[in-house]
Amino acid sequence: MRVRATLLSTGAAAIAAAGCIPVQIQAPDRPIEINLNVNIRQEVIVRLERDARDLLEQNRDLF
Repeated sequence: MRVRATLLSTGAAAIAAAGCIPVQIQAPDRPIEINLNVNIRQEVIVRLERDARDLLEQNRDLF
């Protein structure tokens, strides 16, 4: 029982001491650069394919 009380008081003291440490936040000197290499070719081809299919269905006498 005494060990438990000692551990609890030590833990409470550690948490209280950690709360007293100041936190400093500083903005970076350079802007953050996000590099995105996204391949949108497939989406464009699918859209063109759907548009072409719809156009051919609307105008069956084209071919």
